[in-house]
Amino acid sequence: MRIYIPATLPMLRRLVADGVVDPLGGTAFALTPSLREAYASGDTEELEYVAMRDAARASLRLLSIELDREEEAWPRRVVIAADTDMAEARPDLDDAAVRVTGSIPRSAIASVHIDDPEAEYAVKQAAASVDAADLGDLDAEFIIGEAEDYELAWYDPTELPFLLDLLDL
Repeated sequence: MRIYIPATLPMLRRLVADGVVDPLGGTAFALTPSLREAYASGDTEELEYVAMRDAARASLRLLSIELDREEEAWPRRVVIAADTDMAEARPDLDDAAVRVTGSIPRSAIASVHIDDPEAEYAVKQAAASVDAADLGDLDAEFIIGEAEDYELAWYDPTELPFLLDLLDL
């Protein structure tokens, strides 16, 4: 199953250093039967994109915690796409939510998706608003939408060490 793991820069650093990633709370997103049923139409690629967007929003939640702790946190959403058999659907949480048991090795990582620098301002604002949006605040949802208008850039997992060095992070 292809899963989409919400992540942050420190998680990318650990992935490069340790060769594994551990989804926070074992939570990731995927094209589950519940997600497929929730949409009247859409092919596999379109529905996997929905799961990846859910992971990107969850990345905002993780980022909001980092920004609360450290004002200089890296304000970019990160999603790690991986293939694993260690995931099971969690329709009680969300249509695309899955629980992952165990660490995901680097060899299972298919790609990494990261915001470009142009998105940083919108992402920082969205991270500060994500809790309010979750509680139904329409203004906060609009702010989240501005960040979601930015597409995540695609990276091959082998590029991560070079990317982190390039960014001097």
